[in-house]
Amino acid sequence: MTSMSLMDAGRSRLVIVDFQARLMPAIHDGPRLVANARRLVDAALLLGVPVLMTEENPAGLGTTVAELAGAGPVIAKMSFDSCAEPAFLAALADDEDLILCGCEAHVCFGQTVLSLLARKRRVFVVQDAVGSRAPESKEVALRRMERHGAEIVTTEMVVFEWLRTAEHPQFRAASKLIK
Repeated sequence: MTSMSLMDAGRSRLVIVDFQARLMPAIHDGPRLVANARRLVDAALLLGVPVLMTEENPAGLGTTVAELAGAGPVIAKMSFDSCAEPAFLAALADDEDLILCGCEAHVCFGQTVLSLLARKRRVFVVQDAVGSRAPESKEVALRRMERHGAEIVTTEMVVFEWLRTAEHPQFRAASKLIK
């Protein structure tokens, strides 16, 4: 494995797709997914990784859940695919690795990931921070994204690849997020 295949905090952006108040109660395992997204946000803040968030139809689905609110700038959208919103694409630097979590895996999240991959972006999907109402919808969506080139990772993989070494000045603080 080359270092190019590892996630690098210095060239990553955490993208949080549609973790919204009115949607989350219907999402399978929602509280655990939100807790993992919060761990990612906290690690990003410790390590200087920028965060970008989206909200699908916020008037209908509500704003971002309280646990994640304020983590980064929010792009409101009506399109399922975040890439259809020019402000979303404008917020992404060309050379960034994109670490994505969010909902729903088979709708807004999946369409966003597939569009980013079609644009030749390096995309890492944090499977334990991605949700759908039905577990089978999430499973099928993850397999599809992986077939198209997304790397499927976990919250813990992201945090420790961003750190790289136990000698990192933020190691102690970041590793506490996982425990």
